[in-house]
Amino acid sequence: MTEQEKYMKAALRLAHKAADEGEVPVGAVVVCEGKIVGRGRNRRETKKDALHHAEIEAIGKACKKLGGWRLHKCDLYVTLEPCPMCAGAIINARIRTVYYGAPDPKAGSCGTLVNLFALPYNHKPEVVSGVMEEECAGVLRDFFRALRKRRKEARNQQKIDAGSIDE
Repeated sequence: MTEQEKYMKAALRLAHKAADEGEVPVGAVVVCEGKIVGRGRNRRETKKDALHHAEIEAIGKACKKLGGWRLHKCDLYVTLEPCPMCAGAIINARIRTVYYGAPDPKAGSCGTLVNLFALPYNHKPEVVSGVMEEECAGVLRDFFRALRKRRKEARNQQKIDAGSIDE
């Protein structure tokens, strides 16, 4: 197993935990000198807060653990390509390299929809895409397939319930 796979598997475990909690399954870890110093998972629904993305949580925990906001010796592993908010946080935290699994055609801001790292900001993280892409995409695909199925079943149950009221 490569180092990239090792850390992406840690991020995937967090993504699965998010899915178990009903969250969009995204997980992230910040790695410094071979050690995970920050972990995060998507918690927007449970926290009722748009800012609770996996990357933001992992970066915040890494800053606390390392005692500063500059994470220039750190790499971020995340299962889904970061959105504009998270790409901004990555730039501001001075993350060295971003490794992501699945591209995000709706909000991917590290090359898919737009590449914020290509703009003339004061810091330009390196990007490595497609790390364990199939596994990362699979957890998202499975989550949304199950969500659509549950919603369809709920709509069908509503129709059944409405029909029994009319009788």
